Order: sequence, then C-alpha cells, then structure tokens
Amino acid sequence: MKIIDKIGLIVFSNLILILSVIMCLLIFGWLDIESVYFIVKLALNDAITTNILLVISVLCIIVAIKCIFFTSEEKKINGIKDGILLKNDDGELVISKTTLEELVNNVVKGFDSAQDADSKIIMDEEKNLKVYVTLNVKENAVIKELSTNLQTKIKSAIKKTSDLEVKEVNISIKELQTEENQTIE
Repeated sequence: MKIIDKIGLIVFSNLILILSVIMCLLIFGWLDIESVYFIVKLALNDAITTNILLVISVLCIIVAIKCIFFTSEEKKINGIKDGILLKNDDGELVISKTTLEELVNNVVKGFDSAQDADSKIIMDEEKNLKVYVTLNVKENAVIKELSTNLQTKIKSAIKKTSDLEVKEVNISIKELQTEENQTIE
C-alpha cells in the first residue's frame, strides 16, 4: 500500500469516527444541535479558519478521488503479479507461485515421516527463490536428517521442473505427531 493510500485511509477513518461520535452524542441527547450549529457558524465567520477548512476540504477531495479511481497495485516483478516470468529466444513462460508451492508439497508427501505440509514461495527482485515449509512429523522421524533430505530434494525438484535456483529452503516443524496406541485384546 502506497503512502498516499495509507494517508487517505487514516484521514477518512478519522473523519468517519468523528462524525459517528458526533451523531451518537446528538442521538443520545448529550450534545445539543444548536451547539454544533454555533461552533460551525463561529468557524465559518473567521477568515483564517475558513481558509484552513477550505484547504483541508480540497485535500480530502483530491485524496478521495485518488483512492477511489486510482488504486495502487501490488508490487509486480517483471510485470507479473503472482508468478515468475521466464524468457528465452522462443518466447515467455509464467510459472505461478501456487504451482511451485504444490510442487514443494508433492515433494514433502514423498517422505513417510512428514505430514500436513504447507509451503510458501517468496521471490525477491534478483529472482532469488526462498521456500518456507511448515509441516508435522511422525514421532519416529529423525528431524535433522529429514530436513536435510527435504531441502536437497526441494531444491533439485524446482531446478529440474522450472530451471530456477532456490536460494534457501526454510523448514519449520509445527508438531510431532504420535501414532495412535493400539490395544491388544
């Protein structure tokens, strides 16, 4: 979100808050309508206050028009919003981050001791891929060995399928899942 959008959101949120509080005070009878009229009339009779209110009103109108009609778009890499653009002599290829995340999840499914994987792919401006994997492991898993094998396998799978280099693969273990106890009758 750009700075102008943030300012517009803050200004309009504050204006709505102030107007809502004044309306509630008027409805509950804690503020008299003549008092509000007197304050507005007093402010509009003073030349300096009128000029300040005019400038504030014009700025609010400009920010409102900008926020309504000219919304800022999310940061794009090479013109592609949520994907990775690959070019060669024959043309272009866009690979969505969702596709790469599914590839990572499929790699994780290939390991018996890993369960319930959730992955996220982040790409910076230099086209460096960072993979974040969160998963559950079975109680008999050797976590260090599992994570090393997963990191190697994920890097090679992404390199093989998309020819992209993975800078790092970060693995988080959410929980250790125990096998259900079986009773012998």
